[in-house]
Amino acid sequence: MIQLSGAGKRFGHKLLFENADWLITAQDRVGLVGANGTGKTTLMKILTGMDTLDYGALTLAKGTSAGYLPQDGLTLSGRTVFAECMSVFDDLRAMEKELESLMHSMAELDHTSAEYEAVADRYHVIEHEFRTRDGYSIEAEVGRVLMGLGFKKEDWERQTDEFSGGWQMRLALAKLLLQKPNLLLLDEPTNHLDLEARNWLEEYLQEYPHAFVLISHDRYFLDVTIKKIVEIWNKKLWFYTGNYDKFLVQKTQRNEQLQAAYKNQRERIDQLEVFINRFRYQATKAKQVQSRIKELERMERIEVPPEEKTIHFKFPQPKPSGRIVAEFENVAKTYPARARTGQSDAGGGNGAGRFLEKDKEVFRAVGFMIERGDRIALVGVNGAGKSTLIKLLAGTEPLSDGEYRLGHNVQADHFAQDQYKELDADARIIDDLGQVSPRSTETELRSLLGCFLFSEDDVFKKIGVLSGGERGRYALLRLLLHPANFLLLDEPTNHLDMRAKDVLLAALMNYTGTVVFVSHDRYFIDKLATRVFEIGGGKVEVFPGNYEDYLWRKQGGQEVAPTLADVPGALAAKSVQGNGSRVGNVGAPVLADVARSGNIPSVAHPNGASSSEVRSEVPKKRLNPLKRKQMEDRIQELEEGIEQAEAAIAQHETALQNFVSAEETERQARDLSRVKADHAALLKEWEKLSQSLQES
Repeated sequence: MIQLSGAGKRFGHKLLFENADWLITAQDRVGLVGANGTGKTTLMKILTGMDTLDYGALTLAKGTSAGYLPQDGLTLSGRTVFAECMSVFDDLRAMEKELESLMHSMAELDHTSAEYEAVADRYHVIEHEFRTRDGYSIEAEVGRVLMGLGFKKEDWERQTDEFSGGWQMRLALAKLLLQKPNLLLLDEPTNHLDLEARNWLEEYLQEYPHAFVLISHDRYFLDVTIKKIVEIWNKKLWFYTGNYDKFLVQKTQRNEQLQAAYKNQRERIDQLEVFINRFRYQATKAKQVQSRIKELERMERIEVPPEEKTIHFKFPQPKPSGRIVAEFENVAKTYPARARTGQSDAGGGNGAGRFLEKDKEVFRAVGFMIERGDRIALVGVNGAGKSTLIKLLAGTEPLSDGEYRLGHNVQADHFAQDQYKELDADARIIDDLGQVSPRSTETELRSLLGCFLFSEDDVFKKIGVLSGGERGRYALLRLLLHPANFLLLDEPTNHLDMRAKDVLLAALMNYTGTVVFVSHDRYFIDKLATRVFEIGGGKVEVFPGNYEDYLWRKQGGQEVAPTLADVPGALAAKSVQGNGSRVGNVGAPVLADVARSGNIPSVAHPNGASSSEVRSEVPKKRLNPLKRKQMEDRIQELEEGIEQAEAAIAQHETALQNFVSAEETERQARDLSRVKADHAALLKEWEKLSQSLQES
């Protein structure tokens, strides 16, 4: 499809890559990786034709169509969301109109005339192409993609310019997916997606019929979508087969081989130079000396660029809090109705004007307890109330009802998505960070700033000149240098590359306080979370374990297919009104065709139970190696936890045999009951996981 031959590119005086050869074939699934600033985005733009090579050649096969999604910067206006997506199919809609026109002509012409025969032939040609290109299901396809990327049905008739930049990028992604180019080029496509939309995109790309190249800092997303890695490293392109985990293993092996080759070459160079210097002026050795000089000149020197150092920085640990950190009891949160200008559906009418929206109920009668050391991930669809819950815990939003209690010695610290607004705009980064952590050396501060993508002269910039993403990264680093014992983090992984995420993850895993966080990075959640709070429908449901454990419990180990009821109601209604044919109503979707074609993606049934509307025979999903490894690790953790619980039970039972006071006996009995309950829960989970592994 696309081939790079001897390609090279400079950015100013900096050489990004040279002598690059790369052939992208029709079914490639490629992850493009490399350190920050190595030229990933530049290479992506070259593949799209938006940028040019300084030397070398780019060859495109005939019929190649490339679609490119940048990281940000796209804005759409002038149409509704649904109309904007339908504009992708302008050529098919033109066919619809021609089919209708031809149909009317055939109805008016004499069936025995030559003119009728010509019109009928034209109709059959157009109708065949229209059907081949799935023209009968374009509206259903638009609805499917919009819902998958998080657009609710009530959003479809809103103007595109009402949406924020992140939602604009989701809409641009939706249009690109609907176009189905035979080479899809995605630069950080998950940046603006929540977990649910990210999961949907993951499944969509797994079934995508053509090639794609993507840049992403989400390890899990790369692992499950790509089959090949192309790394820009040492000014060259390096190719690896397999997903990101396999790439890391192969890269380590490659580096070891490169270091060995470099060492051998240096030894050979030293030998040659010693011989040349020793016998340079001896006539009897002139021929051998010249031979070795030529060998040195012909030798292609192996370069080993310095690897980025792994940063080991110990963040200060907070003062311990009490066992109970926070507790909600019958908490409710409602945002009052506000006036809005627009179309009102009150009374079945469609009149324009000002009207009151309904009160927005986010939580009702919510109760839970957070204990010291918990690392809680908040999950739920966009708008479910994740950020609201963090604000309630931080005390920046008042409760509408109920009670919120903080535990003994609890100090909460809140990292909001707009945390950077509280920073001193006139301060230099390095000076401001030095005030936060006066005991750290400048070398330590610069190393940390480098992990969070502030390198070289960037550290001397004033905070006020940084972009929103840069200020967010800096605000997060600033918070971690003096953490409280109850951290509330809203999207801390935004705008971080893999190296920065690793530093953040290591810091939080070694952190002795309590963390409640929102993140859309699956790898980050799986590694960090010890509990998952699912938010939705005004409720908070608590699940033990990480995100993989949460999904396993929600899905019951199986995936089930959606019914036609899962397709947008408005579209389904249109199809019911039609007669099952596009003739006479070419614009109406035929959802039955979509269902038969299997274009609707598999989704998890809400409660994992069977339903008369769900397909009755669904094959079990094969357990992937990553999930198996996670389950085995969890079983090991459970076995250790069971041993500790049994030891604690024995200790409490021994303590109960020695009477001290009635109050102490009562306390010991309560503790024993709690430990036994924990032991039973651990044992139950261990049995379930062990059985699942045996059956897989």
